[in-house]
Amino acid sequence: MAVCARLCGVGPSRGCRRRQQRRGPAETAAADSEADTDPEEERIEASAAVLAGVGGGLCAGPSPPPPRCSLLELPPELLVEIFASLPGTDLPSLAQVCTKFRRILHTDTIWRRRCREEYGVCENLRKLEITGVSCRDVYAKRINPRVKSGRFVKILPDYEHMAYRDVYTCLLHRYRHILGLWQPDIGPYGGLLNVVVDGLFIIGWMYLPPHDPHVDDPMRFKPLFRIHLMERKAATVECMYGHKGPHHGHIQIVKKDEFSTKCNQTDHHRMSGGRQEEFRTWLREEWGRTLEDIFHEHMQELILMKFIYTSQYDNCLTYRRIYLPPSRPDDLIKPGLFKGTYGSHGLEIVMLSFHGRRARGTKITGDPNIPAGQQTVEIDLRHRIQLPDLENQRNFNELSRLVLEVRERVRQEQQEGGHEAGEGRSRQGPRESQPSPAQPRAEAPSRGPDGTPGEDSGEPGDASAAAEQPAQCGQGQPFVLPVGVSSRNEDYPRTCRMCFYGTGLIAGHGFTSPERTPGVFILFDEDRFGFVWLELKSFSLYSRVQATFRNADAPSPQAFDEMLKNIQSLTS
Repeated sequence: MAVCARLCGVGPSRGCRRRQQRRGPAETAAADSEADTDPEEERIEASAAVLAGVGGGLCAGPSPPPPRCSLLELPPELLVEIFASLPGTDLPSLAQVCTKFRRILHTDTIWRRRCREEYGVCENLRKLEITGVSCRDVYAKRINPRVKSGRFVKILPDYEHMAYRDVYTCLLHRYRHILGLWQPDIGPYGGLLNVVVDGLFIIGWMYLPPHDPHVDDPMRFKPLFRIHLMERKAATVECMYGHKGPHHGHIQIVKKDEFSTKCNQTDHHRMSGGRQEEFRTWLREEWGRTLEDIFHEHMQELILMKFIYTSQYDNCLTYRRIYLPPSRPDDLIKPGLFKGTYGSHGLEIVMLSFHGRRARGTKITGDPNIPAGQQTVEIDLRHRIQLPDLENQRNFNELSRLVLEVRERVRQEQQEGGHEAGEGRSRQGPRESQPSPAQPRAEAPSRGPDGTPGEDSGEPGDASAAAEQPAQCGQGQPFVLPVGVSSRNEDYPRTCRMCFYGTGLIAGHGFTSPERTPGVFILFDEDRFGFVWLELKSFSLYSRVQATFRNADAPSPQAFDEMLKNIQSLTS
């Protein structure tokens, strides 16, 4: 207790005073007669005195003890710097130490730094919000371009006297659990919501793919809700859906990794022209065209179906957390989110992740055939496919023959199962270890299910062929789609790095009779890949989502795998 008292410089702590008050007179007197130092401190001071005496030589008398510095004796500006380095969750406990600490913790600089370092609040947020720059970008530019800046500034709260301490405690810390990436529960369509701190707001941005079929264009986004502080220092939730400006909403954190939003003024979602005007406006925003521009009758039906279905969720939505896939040094490319073409369904968002010697593409957005959450493609990184020369690539039958041969080999390996795997490990030498997916070897027809050599892999010609093929593909192999394979985007790369055997999930309307069919995964570069669906005679081109997402990393690989299982089970 004495050490604690000298450290703080304010005597016994609050807890010590309470214990003293509970003591009787005799106990208090006995406690006051105790030594002011503990034995360990006396031993340290004695050692210091001996050292001082030795160093002093013939100095008369012992040297005075070094002065003890109290934390309270530090200048206020130094205390501000110290307190600003502590986590914001520890500062309320620090304010209970003494009156001086509590007074210093009212310094706005401390909380401003915590807002910036913990939640990424921009430095000039006060200037931005007073002038309405950030808010105008949220409302005027993306909701109603006709709104004048002066008119919009009038609906802004008065942030001139807003304290960063209130921003931290009443807004950022309170709603910290909803920051990150989420998938809305909109039936088979799903979606991608990114909840971020934007100035003095927490905003939920819905990320939308670019207009079909421009897969390389940047993502589009629109705000669904925002949370901010009013003058009474209470957080207010506003729905941003519709075209009449922000209106009252509600957010409820249902359980861990799940929350829901509700609009209390759905009349703001309606337009004066009725459902027809709402549909035309939605079509321009969603597809960038009018219904008359879409000549394919089946595509028109799918678009109208999506509008009717999704408009039912404009008043209440539930969101489930999703994580970005973890990255490993031996991954084929960096995992992440990609935009992909899906025929008449338009562009959809797919998450590419690596799981050992397999890669998976999981739908973040979906359609009535293959809903969001399902595994759309799976790539077997153990089975490399060497494409023929450019002339033979145009022959669909030649490509189909290569892929079906690999499929038959995969089936044989699955039937042989663990018996072949066990024997293969006993025969595998140190020089025959499986290469990493980042530099895969050329396809060896006789490799077992775990990458070990098969019974007929002893021919000397196999090794030389396996060494030559990756060198050719590493420099870029010419690539062209076979005749008869349809593609929404004809502007695909004409060279590829490598190809692998894969399977794609197809199903009827309503996810009926789902089955996995063979296909070819084509890696073009770090940010683009493709997949040829043999049964559909269709080609999908995927391009990386070039965006930085905060609070989206999985706490562990196990948590990411569990997340994938959860979102898939919701639509199975």
